[in-house]
Amino acid sequence: MRVGRLNAGDWARAALEALAEGGLAAVAVEPVAVRLGTTKGSFYWHFANRRALVEAALALWESGTEEIIEGLLQVSDPVLRMRTLLEFAFGDPADSKVAFQLVSAADDPLAAETARRVSMRRLEFMGATLEEAGQPPDLARGRAVAGYSVYLGMAALHRVGAVDEPIGAFMDLALSEMGLA
Repeated sequence: MRVGRLNAGDWARAALEALAEGGLAAVAVEPVAVRLGTTKGSFYWHFANRRALVEAALALWESGTEEIIEGLLQVSDPVLRMRTLLEFAFGDPADSKVAFQLVSAADDPLAAETARRVSMRRLEFMGATLEEAGQPPDLARGRAVAGYSVYLGMAALHRVGAVDEPIGAFMDLALSEMGLA
């Protein structure tokens, strides 16, 4: 058993890890409790039901995107900002797994809406950064989509075992596709 009191954030983080590893179906109270080293009784102090836990995990993932973007806005050079973004993205295999799992679970309205919102926010940020680097809006948008597609595609290919290379090995290709390398 875990020593110390768990909070809702602990449960949300563990649920997000489970989601990354096994999709929405893996976010179940008992397996997440085991992951945390506690009983499922602890769960009910923080959440009314499984759906509330899923919502908390997805909110945590979405807020992570906003935190990263907020930090990146401090980088004045748009090319360095994009490189730093891709280093974060390609260096965090858990995030790409969550993104892939949510896109794969698009039949679930909450998963689909969260994946749509986060993807749109990421594409908006990437496009604005490319525009700031001197690219026309239409080209910047297309290149942002191409770069984000490389990221999601690598997550999918890793999931099915079609590629062994780490996701980060394709960061320079993504920068090149976006006209920055």
